[in-house]
Amino acid sequence: MINPDELKFDANGLIPAIVVDAENGKVLTLAYMNRESLKISMEKGLTCFWSRSRQELWLKGETSGNYQHIVSITADCDRDALVVKVEKDGPACHLGTESCFNDPVWESDERHEFSLEGLMTLIQGRKTEKKEGSYTTYLFEKGLDKILKKVGEESTEVIIAAKDRDKKETIYEIADLTYHVMVLMIEAGISLEDIHRELASRHVIDHKVKQEKMT
Repeated sequence: MINPDELKFDANGLIPAIVVDAENGKVLTLAYMNRESLKISMEKGLTCFWSRSRQELWLKGETSGNYQHIVSITADCDRDALVVKVEKDGPACHLGTESCFNDPVWESDERHEFSLEGLMTLIQGRKTEKKEGSYTTYLFEKGLDKILKKVGEESTEVIIAAKDRDKKETIYEIADLTYHVMVLMIEAGISLEDIHRELASRHVIDHKVKQEKMT
């Protein structure tokens, strides 16, 4: 941990703070902190910024209820910028969107961004807006039993590939299994956030167990 006194604030006494969703890594907003707002953020565990337009301290969520609970604050190598990872209670943007960054400026024709969140959205779309010829739509039309059967089959394929110590095939089969599990999640109304929270709670438990063994 570095001492906050090592941070470099600009001529106006501010430091940029890039706020990131701790659950999915999505950039939520760019705001600014001064020494006082940083101190409040660390004391309360909630993001507090300096509003350049209003020239006053701004505790995010104080009026909207969309608080941002801080998981960590990390400085860059020059100590003049911060990344603040948070768990949010609601939208980050004053327009009511999850993130302030929603307007594409340019996209490569050759490189395409991939995320599990994007894949979940696509799968959900194949259920709500059925597409003819879509394998995903076919699974939803066949129902839970068919989806469960495919999850079982793909699990077996993963085991066989792993037992053969075939790394390339194991990766391929894990990808297949992951996709079918995500179809099951949509069918069962389970989100990636649900799984993230469950894993996070287990991480805390495991950490405590390790500590107990060391004492």
